[in-house]
Amino acid sequence: MDNNWIKDFKQNILYRLDENVRMVSIALAKVEDDETWVKQNMAVNTLGNQLLHISGNLTQYIVSGLGGKPDVRNRDVEFETKEGATKDELLKDLLDRTQDVTQVIQNASEEDLLTKHKVQGFEFSGIGLAIHAVEHFSYHTGQIATLVKLIVDEPLGFYAGIDLNTRNEGPEMEDSDLEAKNQVRDSDDAIPE
Repeated sequence: MDNNWIKDFKQNILYRLDENVRMVSIALAKVEDDETWVKQNMAVNTLGNQLLHISGNLTQYIVSGLGGKPDVRNRDVEFETKEGATKDELLKDLLDRTQDVTQVIQNASEEDLLTKHKVQGFEFSGIGLAIHAVEHFSYHTGQIATLVKLIVDEPLGFYAGIDLNTRNEGPEMEDSDLEAKNQVRDSDDAIPE
């Protein structure tokens, strides 16, 4: 069996992991230490809680679930903590976890990725664990970005200098073709039923 998919899968998972780390780092650089543990309201977690939670999830799903280390996560503490570590200490812990995760992903065999693992009461393949961990990290990266934007009242510049309006490569549709398709669609909508 051709194992190129394994290399591609790992590269994409690690790219998304690194992107989340990059965005969280940018966001945290814009706030002060005393803002790390400020609770905006009772329904929202602090930046500190978000960072503890991301680290805990990465550890449980990848380091333990896929990597086979003992599961030592105490999820409740991630949300109950009200103060303590500075934003730099929390970021360092997150960077340490992502290095551990990177090592586990890089060392995972095809069998590791296809084997089912029980984590947090769920059963996923190693692929499923990796997808969950990155998706979960991305979800909370968005929450961190929103919290920081509320604090600093400015854009975070995650993609500064990158043209996000660049079109996909491939067969290009002429503007006149697009207009013709839109006219057909619009006229179809106007036909009485």
